[in-house]
Amino acid sequence: MTKHPGSVENLQQTATEVTLGDDLLHGADAIARFVFGDAKHRRKVYYLTGEAPRGMPHFKMGSVICARKSTLLNWIAQQERFTPGE
Repeated sequence: MTKHPGSVENLQQTATEVTLGDDLLHGADAIARFVFGDAKHRRKVYYLTGEAPRGMPHFKMGSVICARKSTLLNWIAQQERFTPGE
């Protein structure tokens, strides 16, 4: 017997939670691995989320730096299109 998954609203909520969880980077190490390929570059993350003139998009959960993968990819694409002096 197959189990009924529930209402459409419950399915949409579950899909959103999975998507958000997959999109979230929690901590400078995770962000460094995603952007630079290695957690040893976490100091760059601290710089880009702190004092850099064109800072990296991020938010904090308590004292932990977090970012969305999708937001970082968009930010990187904007950096590629940026022309100094604009």
